[in-house]
Amino acid sequence: MIAEIILSLGFCLLGYLFGSLPFALWVTRLVRGVDVRNAGSGHISTTNTIRQAGWLPGIVVLILDMSKGFIPTYLAFEYATYSWIVPIVGALAVAGHCWPLFAQFRGGMGLATAAGCTIAIFPFGLAIGLLILLPLVLLLKHAARASLIASLLLAPVFYLFGERGIIIGLAATMGVVLVFRFTVDWNREYKELWLDRDPS
Repeated sequence: MIAEIILSLGFCLLGYLFGSLPFALWVTRLVRGVDVRNAGSGHISTTNTIRQAGWLPGIVVLILDMSKGFIPTYLAFEYATYSWIVPIVGALAVAGHCWPLFAQFRGGMGLATAAGCTIAIFPFGLAIGLLILLPLVLLLKHAARASLIASLLLAPVFYLFGERGIIIGLAATMGVVLVFRFTVDWNREYKELWLDRDPS
């Protein structure tokens, strides 16, 4: 029993530590010699990497950010003793991306990492998430508000698609983290939809 609890806590710690790997910070420093947090949106994110280092580094960061959600969630799904650990691991991976231990707790917004977590146990969930998010972005013309609403809707929509158990749990726990994170940018002004920010 004690060993199982320690293993479960280990998966939770792994989720947060993986999420805390600030790939956008490292890649922009390597490619451009700049701190991604000092310009653009100020977030350690794919879109801010694209702004400062270009599309190729941005795509690399996107893949890496998705992997840091995928790997701990998949490992927990396959090897954790208790299935309820999986949603917690996923949420902690997203939280690690948003408030990374290895970057003074100044991170990104968590969408790519959440996508990786989802793919780990429900690949079709990524398509559902995009079908929720993209129309909202086009309708609201405000990525943060669209993302917040999409995060709230993810678990109920998964439920409507017939999903239950840990998939709903994962969507719900990640949704809580994402909603909290995106409230920061609720009043942010966008110059060009989601990719650019008004410098004022």
